[in-house]
Amino acid sequence: MLKTIHKTQPFSPFFIFLFSLLLTLHLALPWVSAEEPPKPQPWQIDGIIAALDDGHDYVKLYALDRLIAYDPLDLQAVVENPDYIAQKAANLLQDQTADLFIRGGAAAALGNLGEAGISYIPLILNFLQDEDETVPSNIRDPVAYALSNLREADASYIPLILNFIQDKTVDLRVRKSVAYALGNLEEDSAQYIPEILNFIQNETVDSEVRDSTVRALGDLREVGVPYAPEIASILQDNTVDSRVRSWAARILLNLGEDSAQYIPLILNIIQDETVDLNVRESAAGALINLREETAPYISEIINIIQNKTVDEQVHPWAARALDNLGEKATPYIPEIVNILQDETLDEQVRGSAAEALGNLGKAGVQYIPEILNFLQDETVDSVVRRQAAEALVNRGEIGVQYIPEILNILQDETIDQPIRGWMARALENLGETNVKYAPEIADILQDETVDAQVRGWAALALSNLGEASTQYIPLILNFLQDETVDVQVRTWAAEALENLGKFRFPYIPEMLNFIQDKTVDLDVRVWAARALQNLGEVGAPYASKIANILQNETVDSVVRRSAASTLINLGEAAIPYIPEIVNIVQDKTVDSVVRRSAAYALISLREAAIPYIPEIANLVQDETIDDEVRSWAATALISFGNFGVSYSPEILSFLKDKTVDSYVRSWAARALVNRGETDAQYIPLILNFFQYTTVDGEVGDSMADALMSLGKSAVPYIPEILKFIENETVDNPIRGFAAYALVNVRKLDLNEIVVILNNIYEPNQSDFGQWRSLTYFTGESYWRFLTYLLSGGTDEVKTLLKWVGSPESIPTALNYEDGKKTLELFLQVWDNAQDLPRLQKDLAEKIAVVTPLVSWQSQDRDLLQRHYNNLKAGNFPQADTVESVIQDLRSTKRGVKISPSDWKSRNQTKQSPLDKD
Repeated sequence: MLKTIHKTQPFSPFFIFLFSLLLTLHLALPWVSAEEPPKPQPWQIDGIIAALDDGHDYVKLYALDRLIAYDPLDLQAVVENPDYIAQKAANLLQDQTADLFIRGGAAAALGNLGEAGISYIPLILNFLQDEDETVPSNIRDPVAYALSNLREADASYIPLILNFIQDKTVDLRVRKSVAYALGNLEEDSAQYIPEILNFIQNETVDSEVRDSTVRALGDLREVGVPYAPEIASILQDNTVDSRVRSWAARILLNLGEDSAQYIPLILNIIQDETVDLNVRESAAGALINLREETAPYISEIINIIQNKTVDEQVHPWAARALDNLGEKATPYIPEIVNILQDETLDEQVRGSAAEALGNLGKAGVQYIPEILNFLQDETVDSVVRRQAAEALVNRGEIGVQYIPEILNILQDETIDQPIRGWMARALENLGETNVKYAPEIADILQDETVDAQVRGWAALALSNLGEASTQYIPLILNFLQDETVDVQVRTWAAEALENLGKFRFPYIPEMLNFIQDKTVDLDVRVWAARALQNLGEVGAPYASKIANILQNETVDSVVRRSAASTLINLGEAAIPYIPEIVNIVQDKTVDSVVRRSAAYALISLREAAIPYIPEIANLVQDETIDDEVRSWAATALISFGNFGVSYSPEILSFLKDKTVDSYVRSWAARALVNRGETDAQYIPLILNFFQYTTVDGEVGDSMADALMSLGKSAVPYIPEILKFIENETVDNPIRGFAAYALVNVRKLDLNEIVVILNNIYEPNQSDFGQWRSLTYFTGESYWRFLTYLLSGGTDEVKTLLKWVGSPESIPTALNYEDGKKTLELFLQVWDNAQDLPRLQKDLAEKIAVVTPLVSWQSQDRDLLQRHYNNLKAGNFPQADTVESVIQDLRSTKRGVKISPSDWKSRNQTKQSPLDKD
């Protein structure tokens, strides 16, 4: 049964969940990407404002949700009078008779209005305070979060916020969320820092609230400099909660240049065993952010690292401070090397020392031999040696003169393979500076006694020599064909072919032969084939050979797939081979993987493939071929734009084919989304899809997204979309979604908005529905809200919705001017509602209500007569009511004055026939 909305209904658990989610995350509705929030238009804001005055809670909630969904900056940029909206929201917030969700939504909306919402912070806090606990936490939590949008509010509200967050009668989670609103303090807020500092030391306040508050101070920077002594006192006070003290340490070392003077204090804290370990770890970690400011204290940091009486959990944090010093650490290289070699120290500490050495720049060059010796010392933990090896990788050209030593390490099988691997990477990173040593590197590549993985790295190093790499390509190809080498190593080394860049071109024929050589492991050939895919137009001379590989059925399918990709990237050189590509797609004897790649090639070739559209359309319809091939073919048709539109029936048939997996069909549907506003002519296809299909899975979501992406280019199709919305054989939520798509098109005129309004009367729709990702695009209140929104909340629509579409209540009195305007509006709507019987029925009833409420004048007889004629022609019983009013108007003309109340009394007894003139 249709649920009436004349009385406020309790909110469903589903609605409570969804509303909380929307407020908490400030999400746009599901049709909008999180990356691109909806951009509000002035007429949309007008519609939202009008909806806020509606009598139904759900309608207000939809309106508030739209305000919350907009990006705050976008909203503030377009709203001409934000104070007006803020006042409306504030009125709802203060209305004790309003539903709590309405009030919560109003509070959250105020948080989105920027400066206009600031003066209402006390109201928001009062709502959140809720001493009687009538507001559930799932409403207060997101509202508290919304308050953070006003974090740049007038500083005078800071004491009020501080009082609020220490009120234990307020839910703890709410107070924690509100505490974050103190973040990003500006200079005008600095005067309240002492008050905040006193607050975070107040042990009567929950530690979690104080923790949230002190976190908000984390970005004080220069603003907090005058108050650094107080912050330092908090850090040193053992009676203060450890989490608060930890944040105090971070704040002190985040004050810019002024932080340096507090480094000695931090170092003392780190070494003080009476201080909580968490505080000491945080203090040591804070040193990392200072970088070069810690340089004067390197010796103290090194002493802390080497001091065995300091907790070992603090050592790694202190050691990491060395990583960022760069050349400032040069005078302390011997001490850092000692740390690196000290096996009694934590491995992470020694690893940090290795990284510090790696960051020394030119000053560290003279110590490379020590590092290289260290790498070969098997008494040192391999993990630490690996970190030292990584430091060398970061050196670049600084290590050029040590290439011989690196080569020796590479060939030394007594050294752990991972360490040798890092050395190989160091060699690879040296690039063209390796040229002098290329023969030695080539020897490693060819030496079968050397570890296979090291040989693979040698291949990569040879591929980075620039033009000098060319002469070594045959060696690399030989290595890749060596079946005694592990397949994974060769696969990885095949990347060398891709690194060769333009220098591989003279060897393209050899590479083409290589990828077809079945004596070589397939995985290796596939990687080698990938090196050909980026040839671009310079590979044009080899187009025929590449096309031959694509057509050669004896070649492995994955290699042929790469050949297809290579052909695509040849540019215009690939065009002569389009017939062969089409034949491959059509050939059912060809492996489906190859055919999919060929179909994708057609998409990439775009206009060049247009002459073959009929053949591609046949593929879409052929149910005997691979589903994914059909999907790519459908995608190709869509990508052809205007040229593919004539094949919409074939595309539609494929999209509706439930024997094909929904996900596969969605590939083609996504192509419609990607076309965006460029192809509004596909709107009929999209509407037909929804009209005759029970929507399923990803394909339904993609088609819905396609509808939303059309934008203003859909203007010519508005009549067709409205007919779709009018069609009740289509699921109501889907029509609701289509209706919302019009928000991105344009504002609707009165003759169009009646189609939206008419959906309110549809039976058996819940007032807050759900359909997959098309959440809540249904229900009486939804359609009522949409009527406001899509019309821009014009005076005509606001008047209309006072009477029709299940208003919360209807007027009981009307003055003459309003009554006349209302009947004139009803007459206009009646003419536009000829095919909307439910709306006409409601209009008929309301015409019968309005006419007796007004003392009509003789000049109004024509207006009343037209209404009578319409009602009589439609066999509506309300025609009798209008007839009686007309009769009474004639009586008045003859000298008998009849008031509306007299008429009502007479009408309750008997209605007289219309006088004859």
